[in-house]
Amino acid sequence: MARSAWINNTLILPFYAALASLLNLVLIVFWESRLGRQYRESLLKSPPSESENESLNRASESLTLNDHIRQLGGRRILAFNVARLIGCLVLVGISAAAAVMDGPEEVLDIHKFSQLTLCGVFFYSACLAILSFISPLKWRRLAVKHLNVVLFTTFAVYFYRDIFPMVTNPLVPLDLWEGQLLWPKIGILFGVAVLIPISIPRQYRPVDPEKPMAVANAEQTASIFSTALYFFLDPIISLAYRIPHLSFDQLPPLCDYDEARHLKAKHFSHLDPFLSTQKRHVAFGFLWIFRWEFLTMTILLTIEGLCNFVSPLAINRVLSYLEDPHNETFMKPWFWVLLLFIGPLTSSIAFQWDMFVATRMMTQSSALVTQLVFEHALRIRVKAETTPSGKGEAASETPDTPSAEKASANMAGKINTLVTVDLANIAELRNVLFLFVLVPVQIIGSVVFLYRVLGWSAFLGMGAMLALSPLPGYLANMQSTIQRKALDSTEARVQAVSETMSVLRMIKMFGWEKQVQDRIEVKRQEELNWIWWRKIAYTASMIANSLLPTVTMLTLIMKEDLSPAKVFSSMAVFDVLRAQIWFTMYSVSLTVKGKVSLDRLNNFLRNTELLDAFSAEENTDTDASTSDLIGFRDAMFTWCNDDQPDGSLTPSSRKFVLKIEGELFFKQGFNLIVGPTGSGKTSLLMALLGEMHMIPSSPASWYNLPRAQGVSFASQESWVLNDTIKNNILFNAPLDEQRYKKVLHQCCLERDLELFDGGDECEVGERVVVHTDSIASGGQKARVTLARAVYADTRVLILDDILAALDVHTAKWIVEKCLAGDLLQGRTVILVTHNIALTSKLADFVVSVGLDGRVHGRDSISDALAKDEVLTKEINDEAGVIETAIEELKFDTSADEPKKPDGKLIVAEEIEIGHVSWDALSMFFSAHASGNILLFYTGLIATMIFTSSLDRFETWYMAYWAGYLGGFSLLVTINIVINCASYAFFALGSFNASKVLHKQLLASIVGTTFRWLDVTPVSRIIARFTADVDAIDDSLSECFLDFLGCALSLWIRLFAIVIFAPVFFIPGVLVGIAGIACGRIYMASQMSVKREQSNAKSPVLAHIGAAIGGLSSVRAYGAQNTLIQISIDRINRLTRASRTFANLNRWVTVRIGLLSAIFTTSLAYYLVYLQNQRASNIGFTLTTALGFTSTIMTFVHMWNRFEVQSNSLERVKQYIEIEQEPKARSDGVPPAYWPASGNITVENLSARYSPDGPEVLHNISFSIKSGERVGIVGRTGSGKSSLTLALLRCIYTEGTVYYDGIPTSSINLDVLRRNVTIIPQVPELVAGSLRSNLDTLGEMDDAFLIDALRSAGLSALQDDMEEGKLTLDSEISAGGSNLSVGQRQIIALGEPFQIIITVQLIPCEARAIVHYKTDAVIQASLRTELPRDTTCLIVAHRLQSVLDADKIVEFDSPKVLLKNEHGMLRALVDESGDKELLYQMAQAS
Repeated sequence: MARSAWINNTLILPFYAALASLLNLVLIVFWESRLGRQYRESLLKSPPSESENESLNRASESLTLNDHIRQLGGRRILAFNVARLIGCLVLVGISAAAAVMDGPEEVLDIHKFSQLTLCGVFFYSACLAILSFISPLKWRRLAVKHLNVVLFTTFAVYFYRDIFPMVTNPLVPLDLWEGQLLWPKIGILFGVAVLIPISIPRQYRPVDPEKPMAVANAEQTASIFSTALYFFLDPIISLAYRIPHLSFDQLPPLCDYDEARHLKAKHFSHLDPFLSTQKRHVAFGFLWIFRWEFLTMTILLTIEGLCNFVSPLAINRVLSYLEDPHNETFMKPWFWVLLLFIGPLTSSIAFQWDMFVATRMMTQSSALVTQLVFEHALRIRVKAETTPSGKGEAASETPDTPSAEKASANMAGKINTLVTVDLANIAELRNVLFLFVLVPVQIIGSVVFLYRVLGWSAFLGMGAMLALSPLPGYLANMQSTIQRKALDSTEARVQAVSETMSVLRMIKMFGWEKQVQDRIEVKRQEELNWIWWRKIAYTASMIANSLLPTVTMLTLIMKEDLSPAKVFSSMAVFDVLRAQIWFTMYSVSLTVKGKVSLDRLNNFLRNTELLDAFSAEENTDTDASTSDLIGFRDAMFTWCNDDQPDGSLTPSSRKFVLKIEGELFFKQGFNLIVGPTGSGKTSLLMALLGEMHMIPSSPASWYNLPRAQGVSFASQESWVLNDTIKNNILFNAPLDEQRYKKVLHQCCLERDLELFDGGDECEVGERVVVHTDSIASGGQKARVTLARAVYADTRVLILDDILAALDVHTAKWIVEKCLAGDLLQGRTVILVTHNIALTSKLADFVVSVGLDGRVHGRDSISDALAKDEVLTKEINDEAGVIETAIEELKFDTSADEPKKPDGKLIVAEEIEIGHVSWDALSMFFSAHASGNILLFYTGLIATMIFTSSLDRFETWYMAYWAGYLGGFSLLVTINIVINCASYAFFALGSFNASKVLHKQLLASIVGTTFRWLDVTPVSRIIARFTADVDAIDDSLSECFLDFLGCALSLWIRLFAIVIFAPVFFIPGVLVGIAGIACGRIYMASQMSVKREQSNAKSPVLAHIGAAIGGLSSVRAYGAQNTLIQISIDRINRLTRASRTFANLNRWVTVRIGLLSAIFTTSLAYYLVYLQNQRASNIGFTLTTALGFTSTIMTFVHMWNRFEVQSNSLERVKQYIEIEQEPKARSDGVPPAYWPASGNITVENLSARYSPDGPEVLHNISFSIKSGERVGIVGRTGSGKSSLTLALLRCIYTEGTVYYDGIPTSSINLDVLRRNVTIIPQVPELVAGSLRSNLDTLGEMDDAFLIDALRSAGLSALQDDMEEGKLTLDSEISAGGSNLSVGQRQIIALGEPFQIIITVQLIPCEARAIVHYKTDAVIQASLRTELPRDTTCLIVAHRLQSVLDADKIVEFDSPKVLLKNEHGMLRALVDESGDKELLYQMAQAS
């Protein structure tokens, strides 16, 4: 017996653990010693290196006490370590005292020996505790690990020997002989082995030791206990509850391991196809990146799955005891009651920890995907976005607009979808572990449990489940197909919305709002159809969710002798099984969505066409990168690598090919590129910049642009970031004040900045609005872009037609002060221009491009003129037109000016404070009910109450009438049918809400004022139509239905509990109130953080949109890295809010789980020990209580989720209620004959761009007779464009404008604008055929449209073209990106000639960028082609355009105005080089 006692003495185990620890430490010390390093050197053949221990020792020698405490992690960590040391020393003393005590004689020696070994164990532990705060960092961490292992092993032994026997009937504690020393020893041991390790704060460990955080996130320093129960969030929760709104700066700092910069450096090599050498699906990259997170989640989900069976087991044991209280059991009944507390709480903590890891992984993956998409987009080729079947693609001139991966897709819309809808779906792929871990664990656990309870019939039930298993697979495939179609339709809608928003100003000017709305609604209806099919698939899944467990259960219990213990424990397991099947359907749905989106991301990364520089084959000569030459040799260029020359195509169907034969090298100095509109001048620049695909035409083919000393690029269309004018000019270059001021002077921006609010601190953005009271002219936009190019310290400047939009004086100023100025001396300038006469004197080298795409180089302008008769004729014609201002403009700025605002353009995005407003909810509910809220929701709530009550009745029925399975089956069938009918009824409402709210949002945006569009970034509008509309379509309605169901189920379950335990009515209500109170405290912070998260998303989308909109400029400047850093900063801001948002959810769920566990345990103790009821009633009450407590958690979660998702509802409501232009009225419809003439009378017209802004037009009065051609002249910023906008009521006006005798203020805006055509300064086209762009309403025949294009000058442009001619069937990409700007403008000018109306407003900027030959054709058409009664108002930069007009504003005929020596027109004409010709034209008019 003594020998057996020695062998079975478990108290010796701590000694073995301590001995193993000591040996391990000795080996590590040897390995790190000098002798160990020598051994490693000889064994591994590695050079000796200083050990970390020695370096840390030397670093610690000079530390003060405070420094050492700081190194330990602070005074709190030091205090915990000291407490643990004291505890170990006390345990040494107690063990020594126990060693000298008397015990049972037969085992006295064993006990004494055991206590002596424990003395040694605790002494060793005390030594490790001392090392834990006096040794260097490496040894300190190692000592703590060993100390925790030794002490926890000792506590586990005592738990087994003395605590566990207390919950059993036959066993007794083994160490009671220690008397009064035993329980203090166990208590202290519990403190040092369990409490201190889980309560001690963690020491902050920076990801980059060289760049630690100034203030670490509490998440990184929280103890295990604080992390498990989320106490580290208490400060932020408390602060949010005390203040109305939690601002972004009050959020916890971003953990350094969540920073996008760190994630990119660590993980991009596994995702980025350009960096990765493995051609694999991007999904495998994510699996590798998050492999440890997936392993951790697997362990946690396994624990959670097993813990879910603790409650059914406890119910079975408790009811078995109540059925036969006299039957002796191994475990005491209160142990099973205690398990009702421990099991659910452990399951809750494990699940929430899993969600904590999952949401952190989700946030990190979102940051990675966003940055990955952005960086990959920077490599994409800018190409035409037309369908392959499109006929007659024109010469692409590469504007700075997004390109398409697929022919029919819009790149901006695709990227928006990827970083919003697809990103959210990919993030939800974390649910895949539920399918592969949690569901199998719970199904296997259910089988095992049911087999133990019901015997062999458990396998029969599982067989029935397997027989029905193909049903979920079929449903999953159906959902996958539907989801793919739904996403495709969503992308088409987003594309249409994105395109509409980009040209909305033009749409409003033409009065096309209704037609555009109808076009988008068609796309929306297609999307809604697939959303409806998605809801049908969900209904089918819901039926399967109810059918599978019911059939399984009925199969299981057939011919079984059922007792309450069997029934209710089995029912609890069936609830688990039912929940898992439902959760499987839910997870399958999310996984399918994620898989589809992941495939779309992979397709974007793998199949999008990249620039040649990023493709596998590069066509440049190997010597190009080291050469200083700028130019080409024997090369052809196309816009995509599948655009190979095809001789089988007809000339009009061939794609544009730029051809350089022989050598073409630009010279240092000034190089001109000239040619007709659409010939490919911009394409030549893009080819030089590497934007086009090179096709070698000989083995020596070559092109080169040396970038070592920098390249500047000013695009034909101005491109700016959402920033100040100053920052746009600097473009992240250091500020040189003297150079900066000189740039402003030479680019003629000084006067403009004086006019702008805030000067150069004014913001510009997507619409290039530069101050809060007026809109920048085309010339101002171009000069900001030019100033950036000039300021940059670069050797090469590439300028694309920068003079096109400038007036007489400004163009002359730019040429003489800037292009010929000192800042461009010694630099290579390559300029595309139509302004040959003005720039010819600067030219050192001239390149001409023909309409056939062939490029010719000339040594000088005289050489080019000698060899090109067409060019000679053009420059001679131009010489008679180009304005040559003689003297510099001088401005009087001495007058006192009022204090100006700060120049902020983009207003801060609105943030609601507090809970979701009732107005927003009322809008949502009304949209569901089509206005009849009472009837709709009364019916819905009635059916939901019935199904919830029936569900409880089924449980009671099964226990009370176990033998009547037919009745039970009938109840289940009725419940399924009514439940599905209720969901279908609600689904109809949600479908209607999606339709109505989107329609209201679209109508509000389309009907808003021009001013609102000026100050609201497109990215914010797109965010409403993507993420917010998606939330309304999907999650918001489902959340509300779940929330309502949980609320009703909560009350019904509480009522059922009170029937059998009335005393628990008040505790039940209190628990419910406490849970709701936790939820409200939590939501105070959650709503604030969600709003900040939503607002942090818009800048990310805005930055991506701005960068994609200027890809050519970004790459020309080599600014990719700068924009990448900006993107990283904005993603970090979003991640900071997202991580806080996700963590807050864990905080509330754990606390409600704790409340629920306490309530269930208390009820179970009351029913077992203080009540005398039937076992069936107690079983019913316990299972209902378990459901009640879990429903509280679900209720708060759904309530919170609904309120959080309602943030999207608020954001949509904000934009539904924006300022609107006057709506159409019945009394605003003019008589049918109107307009019968083009008479215009203006009386005291004043105008301003905002209600409280300064006037830009002052009491103007004039009269124009029908059929007159009126020229409007003036310097840049003088208000020429403002007058045209005022006539269309696009800005705020005072006074009266009569059009054909009727005040325009009394006419509906759509009617007015459809009868007054304005050609916008910036040509804006939409995706579709040329026919659809000319005839948006589909009212004209082809002959009429062809004649309109001829009149606009297209025929003259294409006379000499052999290939790539535009036809009515030619496909136009979004924004017209497959056309040159000149071609776009000609198409836009086609509008006046194809709509026969009485008034035309034609800004000259609309023609400033077309070729002079084309301009001459347009001028002749304006004079001869329009009906005689058509009134034309022409804004002029080219004086020849208006000198034969009937009147000029300064207002009279040109002949009369030229007699006024102080008049503006007289000054302009006298300064012109062709003064005599202009006087002759005026006299002839």
